[in-house]
Parts: sequence; C-alpha cells; structure tokens
Amino acid sequence: MRVQNGRLVGLVAAVAVAAIAGGGALAYRQGPETAAAEAAPLSSSPSPVTSSPSPVTSSPTSAKPTPTVSKSSTPVRTPASTSQVKTKIDLTKLPTGRAPQIAYLTGRTIRGGAGNDIKVPGTAQIQSVARLGSSGLAVVTKGYGTEMLTIDTAGKVTARTPEITQIITTDDGLGAAYVGSPQKDSGESTAGATLYAEQARGQSGAKKITVPDIWNTTLLAYLDGKVYFDASSTQAGDSTLHVWTPAESKIITLDSVPRAMAVSSVGTAGSLTMLSDQNGCSSMLTVPAGTRLWRTCDYQIVGFTPNGATAIAGPIYQDGYGNGIAAVLDAKKGTLLHEWSGVFRQWIPEDDQHLLLLADNGPETPASIIRCTIPTGACERATPLAKGALLIGD
Repeated sequence: MRVQNGRLVGLVAAVAVAAIAGGGALAYRQGPETAAAEAAPLSSSPSPVTSSPSPVTSSPTSAKPTPTVSKSSTPVRTPASTSQVKTKIDLTKLPTGRAPQIAYLTGRTIRGGAGNDIKVPGTAQIQSVARLGSSGLAVVTKGYGTEMLTIDTAGKVTARTPEITQIITTDDGLGAAYVGSPQKDSGESTAGATLYAEQARGQSGAKKITVPDIWNTTLLAYLDGKVYFDASSTQAGDSTLHVWTPAESKIITLDSVPRAMAVSSVGTAGSLTMLSDQNGCSSMLTVPAGTRLWRTCDYQIVGFTPNGATAIAGPIYQDGYGNGIAAVLDAKKGTLLHEWSGVFRQWIPEDDQHLLLLADNGPETPASIIRCTIPTGACERATPLAKGALLIGD
C-alpha cells in the first residue's frame, strides 16, 4: 500500500475544495531544472542530524524520558534516539544518503520507483507525479483546470485524462486511482466527481465511476482492491469516508468515519474534529465501525506507514506555505515517537521505517527531499539541496 501524505490544509479549509492533497501545487517550485546527483548508499543507521535535539515539553501524546542519574548524582547523557524525541532540522548540515526509492520529480523528470527516468513533455506546470508500473503519471495545469498525462518509458504521452486533480497508488506501484472534478471556465469547482482505478498488468484500460452531488473529493488510499476517499454532500458541509470497489462498481458511505484524513492497511483511519476555526483534535477510528481508539489534540493524523503501525502527523492547524513540524506516532497508543521541526511541504513514507519530507526554509529557498528514520529520528538528504521543481510522488 502506498499511503499518501494527507491534505496540507488548515482546519478552516478542511472541508473546502481548496484543500490540496499530497502537497500538489503548493509543493511545486517554479524554476530551473535540477538534475539529481548520485547519492551515497543509506547506511544501516543514518548519521544523526547535527543540530541539537530539544527535549519533550508538556504534550499528552509525547513520551517523557526519565533522565539517568549515577550514584554521584552527575547526570549521564543518553543517546538522542532513546531520550530525545524532538529534533530541529538544519538542511545544510545533514549528511547525504541514497536517492528516494519511490517516485519523485526533479525539474521535469520523474525519477525513482520502477523503470527508467521519464521526462514530462511540454511546459505546463506539474502539480503531482506518480508511477504506474514503469510508466509515469503527471497531473499538469491546463487552462483553468488540470489534466493527467500517462507517459511511457520512451517519454511518449499515451493518454490524456481531463480534470484529474489527484493520484494515489498502491504500495507495490502496480495500481493507481485518480479523481477528476468538473470545473467552470472561471476555475470554480462544481458538484460531482469521476473516480478511476487502473492496473499496470492484467487489465485493459481504467475502470471508472461518476458520482454526482458530492463535493471536495479527496483520495486517501488504494488498499486491497478498494479506493478510499473523503467527500461531502454539500459544498460547505461536513465530509465523510467513502469506499469504492472498482471490481463491483460499488460505493459505500461510512458516516461513522467523519472528516477522514488518512486510512491505514490495518483498518484504521485518522479523523479530524473541528473545535473552532484554528483549534481541533485528531482521532484514530476503526473502519468501518468508527470506534475511537485514541485522540490527540497536539497533532493531525495525515498518513500511515504501509504496515499501519505508525501514524504520520502534522500540526493540528495547517495553513500557508508549509508546516513547521512533522511527527510520527505509535498508531496503537497515540504516543509520540519523534517530531521534526523545520519547513515541510510534503511527507510520505518511503517504507515502514523511513519518512520522506520535502523541506526548505521558505519560498524561493533551496529545497531537498530528506529521509528520516522513524526508530531513531536521524535524517539525511536524499536529494541535493537546490532550487528548482521538486516533488515527492503520490
């Protein structure tokens, strides 16, 4: 299962169509192309960040370490991986590791994942990218809207699908789901959405279904042959989780899971509870029953590792250019495993042990995709620190 990095939105915009899934246009950097350099192999235990981790403060979900004291009452310094769970990222001081092992974009070239590098033709702004088998998928701007290009290994566009706004893929990269919503000439959204599901092998073409009278459709996961998405029945109304089974052309609405932000491979979902315009809590719910396992008012659950054991989280209020923190929580207990501070525009798990973050220091500053190890919190640069278009694939 490829778990997505959630919606980088504020609580005010959690039910608004302006919410952008997986970073999208927000993560795109207009500028010169940046070629990915050869990266050193990732060691079994990456070098820790050189900036000093800060100790945990008062957080209901944070693990509070107990300092070790010797018989002489002199404090004994313990490793950051066991006693510190908060780290401030300094991009210039991170060591260099291997390139991302999932799809990513540098300049106009899709790299990583299965297959060769693929260049996205044309000059249209690239909103998001993904891999379907060895082919490339790219959502690009077209007029006031968007379209998705399917590109073969030779760089030839084999299909153009109009109005696509988001892509998600399975963890093995052999399945992709994408969604399109009609727009007016002014760029304003209208009701309804068309969902697609496609396999790289064994099927001809994509299955699709059009769902009228839904708004703010956001894809969350493609798991075990089912596509999970969040949508509302009115433009400004509360959203709820939906499940589409492409093999059966069947959609089920799960009112028991409201405002879903992420769905895991083990039958759980992150749900957002709005308390006010700038305050709220995030709950871990079972799917489909909606039983609450735990709640945090410190973080917003935005994704999961493929095995569902770790919840990926961001600040409870997400708005503006980027987010100041990224965190990982124990999905069973809700306890904080690690928190990184910086400026992050995307966060997607590379595997069960590593999180990829698209990081920079603000608009027009050099950016890098960094890899952080969940058990230790140590980070490294997976791409060179440079200006130019940079995205982690969906």
